Order: sequence, then structure tokens, then C-alpha cells
Amino acid sequence: MEINDFFFKMPPLKTDPIIDDTTLRDGAQMAGIAIKPQDAATIASLLCEIGTQRIELFHYQEPDRKAAKLILDMKLDCRVAGWCRATKKDIDSAVDAGFEEVGISHPVSFVHLQAKWPTKTPEELLSSLVDVVEYSAKTCGLRTFVHGEDGSRADWAFEKKLVNAVADAGAECYRVCDTVGIGLPEVDAPLPLGFPAKVKALKAETRIKALEIHAHDDLGNAVANTLSAVRAASGLYDKIYVNTTCLGIGERAGNAETEKVLLNLYLHYGVKKFEGKTQKLKQTVDFVCQAMGITVPPNKAIVGKYGFTHESGIHTHGVLSNAWTYEPYPPELVGNIRHLTLGKQSGKAIIKYKIIEVTGSYPTDETVAKVVKKVKAVYAQGKKESLKEQEFIEILRKLKVLTPQPIAQIKQKNRTELCIDAQAEPKKETILA
Repeated sequence: MEINDFFFKMPPLKTDPIIDDTTLRDGAQMAGIAIKPQDAATIASLLCEIGTQRIELFHYQEPDRKAAKLILDMKLDCRVAGWCRATKKDIDSAVDAGFEEVGISHPVSFVHLQAKWPTKTPEELLSSLVDVVEYSAKTCGLRTFVHGEDGSRADWAFEKKLVNAVADAGAECYRVCDTVGIGLPEVDAPLPLGFPAKVKALKAETRIKALEIHAHDDLGNAVANTLSAVRAASGLYDKIYVNTTCLGIGERAGNAETEKVLLNLYLHYGVKKFEGKTQKLKQTVDFVCQAMGITVPPNKAIVGKYGFTHESGIHTHGVLSNAWTYEPYPPELVGNIRHLTLGKQSGKAIIKYKIIEVTGSYPTDETVAKVVKKVKAVYAQGKKESLKEQEFIEILRKLKVLTPQPIAQIKQKNRTELCIDAQAEPKKETILA
């Protein structure tokens, strides 16, 4: 079996999906997050290596400005944009920081407009926005995106008017923002909720040259909404930007995950520019989490440790026979590692495998049965986590399956590393074929 047997089946996209990562902007807005400038620069470099073509940054506080300078000075093979509010002061700040393009955020829903500017009319606010967009694009010569905040709750007549106005003022791209994550991916979902409907309406009724999708995950639909917008843009726009974050970090429930969107675009839609770059997905997410002081959930798709961890009897038996039985693609494709662990549900196949791995010899069926019984007994006494390396070795010693030796000598003798301890470092664990 090969990966081509299961993937690359969808018709080629007739649009170019561009990853515009906002880990260092929206991601950095997640509660409890702070990041050092040098770490931000490393993240930017890693993002470029996985295929990101545009990165979005803050530039207001001094640490953000230092990070922006480091990143811009690196001359990375991707565009770097400054995030701005709709004020000329913010545009000037971006110019001073060295940005050549910006994204200007402004609400488009009456919910936001009335809450933030209760004494101003929508027409007055639109006029002010147009003035800032013209200043950015025409006076300062910046590539200019406009972000339509809360687009999934916007009145379409007003949003359409706003998009045409900013397009005429010099904006090259309009970002559809599902700010509170209530958008829908279904093709028959109506405006303003439906992403496909919004993409089609923007093409049919506005003069904007390009679109971007920014989906939040409050209802768990951020990735589905992002991909639905890409499909809708196919054949309508020559390119579409997708605004994502590593691990989906961001305000409240976060955003569409960069790694999920990118891998889906590669495996299902055959976007070849990501070929050879997916192997660094886990490394990138791991560094982001380390730098920001957060933890990758172990069961997180693609980059989580449990994504390729097998413990129950049925699953480990299948994987030992043929990894494709319980894995959608080889873990190496995304830089992950396969782990076979021992626990309450482990059966004879995995325990036999672990005995061979530790002792270097094949056990009898009677020996395997004894070890299985002992492992089950450990869990009958209330143990909850996977067996640690030392615990399994002690079981083998008590049953006289293994003679006393230092663990280091056992490992050296058998030229393998045990992958029993669920907390061990990945580099110390077995990678199975």
C-alpha cells in the first residue's frame, strides 16, 4: 500500500490557496501568551519552511517591534504584513517598522459598529475607513488588505458597499472574518453565515481582486469553513488566502489550524507546493508551543503524540501486521513518531513484541500469557496511565523472563529503544516501519 492509494483523489483546485499565518498576531492574543522577539523570529522562519507565504505581525509594543525588525531583516521567502486598526497612526507605525504591506481591520457588522461607535452612522465610519485605505495604498504605497471583522453577522448590502468602496480606494484583498465562529461550510448555507455563499457573492457583486478567509473555531468548524471557502473560490479567483494559526491558537477557542489546513490541501487536493514540507509540521508546532508556554494536547490531530500511539490489543495487533490498518498516513510525513505502548487494553501481540524488544529473544506462548496476566493485574489494582519502561522490565524480572541487567545494557544489546513510557522524549522512542 502507498499513500496514493488513499489520497490525491479530488479534482485539482482552480485557485491557488495561500497560507497567511497569524500565529504571531491572533495566536499571540490568546490568554496567557507572551513571546520573546528571538522566538518569534524562529517561528517565522519555521513557518516559511512549511510553505507559509505570508505572515501577519503586531507592531505596537516594543517587543513586537523588535520581533518585526528581526523577521524583516531575515529576508525570508515569504511576505510579512503588519496588522493595523483603521487609523493613519497605525499605518504610520507600520511604515516606521519597515512593513511593505498591511492588513487594516474594521468591523462590518452593525453589532460591532453600534457598540464601538454609538454616535456615528455606518456611512460616516465607511468614509473614515476609505480615507485610511487610500492613505495606506496610494499615499504610502503599501499593499493593503482590509479585514471585515464579524463578517458572518454582517448585513450583506452594507458589507458589499464597504468592499467595493475599499477596492476602489486601493485595497487588493478583502478578508472575510468569522469573528465569533458561527459560519457554516455547507454550499446551501445562506448569507451571511455561509462561506461558499459569501465567496460567490463577493465575486459576483464586488470589485475586490482577491479574498482571504479568517475562521474562528467557537463551534469547531474553522477548518471546514476554511476549506469550503477554498473550494468555492476554485474557478472564481486565481488565488485565495487562508488565515490560520499553528495548533489553532488564538482568541477564545482559536482559529483554523495551519497544520490541518495545509495537510488537507496537500493530501486531498494535491496542492504540490507543500510536497516535501509537511515533514516539519510537528517540529514547527512543537516550537511554537515551547516558545509560548503551552502544551500540545496529546490527542491533537497531526502533531499530537497520541495521533500515532497504539495501545489496545486490536489496534496494536493491526499496526504490527500492517501500519495502514490504523494510521491514515505514515507519521514521518508530518514529522511525528509511531508509539506502541502497554496499558489496560493491551493484548498478546503487543506484549509479545515488547518482550522480544526488551529481551532480544522470542517468548513461548506460555510466557506471553503469564506477562499478559501480570499486566492486567497491575491495572486491576487501579493503575491509570501507560506502563513505564522500568515497570515493564520489573514485571519481566519478577516472572524470570529477564535476568537482572542495567537498562542501558539491555537497550544497547538489542539496538532499540523502549517506547513504553508515554512521557519519554520522542527521540528516545522506537520508530517502527
